[in-house]
Order: sequence, then C-alpha cells, then structure tokens
Amino acid sequence: MDDKTRTEIEAAAFRRLRQHLMEDRKDVQNIDLMNLAGFCRNCLSRWYQEAAAERGIEMSKDEAREIYYGMPYDTWKAQSQSEASPEKQAEFEVAFKENVLKDKS
Repeated sequence: MDDKTRTEIEAAAFRRLRQHLMEDRKDVQNIDLMNLAGFCRNCLSRWYQEAAAERGIEMSKDEAREIYYGMPYDTWKAQSQSEASPEKQAEFEVAFKENVLKDKS
C-alpha cells in the first residue's frame, strides 16, 4: 500500500471514529471514555491540534475542539454532558494522570 492510500484510509477511520462518538454513541460521556480507554473526545481534538502544529498550522485548543465537536465546546458540553459522580471523578483523576499528563512529560 502506498503512503497516500494509507493516509486516506487512516483519515477515513478517524472520521468514522468521530461519527461513532459524536452521532452513534452520544450517550457515552467523556469521563467514561477516559476512565475505560484512557482517552476521550477532548483527547482526539488535542491530537488534531497537535497534528496541525506539526505541519506548521497554529490552532488554539478551542479552535480544535470546535472543529472536532462541530460546534463550540461549551455548547456541546451543555447539550451532551451530565454531572459525574464523585467515584467517576476520582477514577478520572487517575486516568488523566496516567494517560494525558504522561504525554506532556
């Protein structure tokens, strides 16, 4: 497989993952994704931002989130996120440290 085809297939898989998380499984909360898988929709938007930066394209966190979510993050959050239990929040703190903060060190 040539590099162009591989990149196109990877991009299609990313778009399908985004569709799954944004349309097919709106019920799954970001905190549940982070706690179970070590990443969430916000991580995907951050990885998008980082990939843009690697190519010399400056993009703020808010801009990357709006591209990923298809709307301002605060709007999506108000429509889609529910309050997490203290137990889930405690699990999140561990998952965030293990998966997000380690990427930045």
